[in-house]
Amino acid sequence: MPGPGPTIADIARAAEVSTATVSHALNGTGRLADGTRRRVRDTAAALGYGARGPRTRTLGLAVTTYAGSAWDFAGVAYFSRLLTAATSAAHARGYALTTLPADRGAEPLWHTLAVDGMLLLDSPDGDLVLRALRARGLPVVFDGRPAAPRPDDVWVDNDHTATTRAVLDHLAASGARRPALHSGYGREHYTAAVTSAYAQWCAERGVPALVIPFDPADTAGHAFDAAFAAPDRPDAVYSVYDPGGHQALAAAARHGIRTPQGLLLVCASEDAGYADHEPAVTTVTLNPERIAVVAVSALVGIIESGKAESPGQRTVATGLRVRTSSLPPDMY
Repeated sequence: MPGPGPTIADIARAAEVSTATVSHALNGTGRLADGTRRRVRDTAAALGYGARGPRTRTLGLAVTTYAGSAWDFAGVAYFSRLLTAATSAAHARGYALTTLPADRGAEPLWHTLAVDGMLLLDSPDGDLVLRALRARGLPVVFDGRPAAPRPDDVWVDNDHTATTRAVLDHLAASGARRPALHSGYGREHYTAAVTSAYAQWCAERGVPALVIPFDPADTAGHAFDAAFAAPDRPDAVYSVYDPGGHQALAAAARHGIRTPQGLLLVCASEDAGYADHEPAVTTVTLNPERIAVVAVSALVGIIESGKAESPGQRTVATGLRVRTSSLPPDMY
């Protein structure tokens, strides 16, 4: 069995530079002289860096949105359910699954991580992890459309435009005339697609668009204060992040607004607690378990055959779980 490939430290010693310089040179970041960058890359190539090692029967998984920040994505219901399903799907195919913490996303470990392929969740524009994996030639499958997909890339996603329009149509059928969107936090495709679909829906109906910024730390929902205090306040909210429904409800309570009588509410969330809330909150499920199974199957297929069977998007249907919070007030 071949030994492990060269490490960042090996390249640094051979090129007589620091490990930080090696990382910058290989990732195309930092302020380096062209000659230094070229020397490091030539040294890496000469040492065989980037060549795939022996099969490990291991898959890697990373959430690369906000890579380098110590946020607990495993504590979010969507990611938690996807991780569980991805582990089971990998085991069923005879592979182990390694999950990397978000705060290690900026480290050079991606250059030497011993996996046969990676699942990247919510990969943003300029993803350094993706750049390192591409440099190694490792197979990658995405959860969510990558920022700059290549012709042979594979990603698994929902139809966020259709889902957003379905949610807004449901709210309108329940009597909403001024729906607001609680969004605008992430740089991944999901946020951009939902926000764009909302703006288009509002423009088609001559409805003023109102995007209320989401902040995961805003547990009291203060972002809603100005909108809820206005005379033409929104009469419905679609929150596209897991904690957003709780934030909207907290703000509505502070302003004396009842749900659904004064505010219709839908939240994209896999949190089962919304069903037990009083009133029960309507949710959109993105079906993370199905996404995980499709993504793992696609990744294993690429690893074992050497190519993607059908590049592009594999679409997983969403579901609208209608509950009291989005029903017409006269039905409550």
